[in-house]
Amino acid sequence: MKNQYNVIVIGGGPAGLIASATAAKRGKSVLLIEKNKVLAKKLRITGKGRCNITNSADVSDFLANVNVNASFLYSAFYSFTGDDIIALLESLGVKTKTERGGRVFPASDKASDVADALITYATECGAKILNAAVKEVLYSGGCACGVVTSEGARIAADSVVIATGGISYPQTGSTGDGYTFAKAAGHTVTDLRPSLVPLTTAEKWVPELMGLSLKNVAIRVTDGERLIYSDFGEMLFTHFGVSGPVILSASAHIKDFKKTYALTVDLKPALTPEQLDKRILRDFETFANKNFSNALGALLPQKLISVVVALSGIPPTEKVHQITKAARQRLTHLLKNLRLTVNGSRSVAEAVITSGGVSVAQINPSTMASKLADGLYFAGEVIDVDAYTGGYNLQIAYSTGFLAGSNA
Repeated sequence: MKNQYNVIVIGGGPAGLIASATAAKRGKSVLLIEKNKVLAKKLRITGKGRCNITNSADVSDFLANVNVNASFLYSAFYSFTGDDIIALLESLGVKTKTERGGRVFPASDKASDVADALITYATECGAKILNAAVKEVLYSGGCACGVVTSEGARIAADSVVIATGGISYPQTGSTGDGYTFAKAAGHTVTDLRPSLVPLTTAEKWVPELMGLSLKNVAIRVTDGERLIYSDFGEMLFTHFGVSGPVILSASAHIKDFKKTYALTVDLKPALTPEQLDKRILRDFETFANKNFSNALGALLPQKLISVVVALSGIPPTEKVHQITKAARQRLTHLLKNLRLTVNGSRSVAEAVITSGGVSVAQINPSTMASKLADGLYFAGEVIDVDAYTGGYNLQIAYSTGFLAGSNA
């Protein structure tokens, strides 16, 4: 055994970087091991390269936005808050801004600024970084005591923090290594599935709308008569189905993709059916002598018009003044209830996060320490906790990383 350290952290993402820095600030000798040559690789592509750092919500709202095992994160969220990560980044020269829904971004709109700042923070606190893959966590008398790298180097430590992420975006290095390490220590890993993932739909007209982004729409996802999820915001049509913030959040509530679900989109949620009918009637009076297909330009995005015309059942060449009241009301209903059939999701490789992970029943929520092996800690996405979009999942990484680094 060589290179004795107090703490070895496996994984150079946000959870691992915060854990390393926090432990080093306590005066511990820390080695952060990352198999990618570039640290925080996944962080650099989050938020379409902008990085939704955290949310301006208070802790109670953070807990409300955690979809799985929220109570486990109570101590973590109170120990290291959204305000704490914002203040830390500001001290490192990363200015922030707050956008709709309390989403906090770097003022530069560059995720790389956040990643580089966290790396600087860890190294300036005293953590050393080793570019290597970990093959195995070592134990002695039931206690974690070091690691073996893929090249066979044995590195001793008093404790080990597993912060390896999940299995989403495997091209960034999230290939499930942490689950293997956890199982070797006797931990249970719950079923893994994609979450915050685009959804596939059955309708053949959907690919015609590829690239169309709809803002300020309301959605409902139902399983038969049972409401699964409802939301308001932005969605995007793709060649395979739908994506965008409200869709990604909806996916977190769909537990069984072997079934089909109804996705209903209200294209005009600010208007009641009666108000929308009056609005359509005014447009029809303006375009009374035009064909129906040419009378919706003031109401809908151009790309959506041909689809709505086809679904309405009104002939595209019918003159507007000939459209009956009943047909107009069917159009109103369609605009308030555009229905799609969700028949699956994209793969975990396209998911923002992994749902499932190391069982929280086997981790101390106040310290992130394993209940099964002394000296073993967990942080970040490897744990069975996940939240909606909006900066909440990154805050889980910081907060659990802080607790692990505070106690390892």
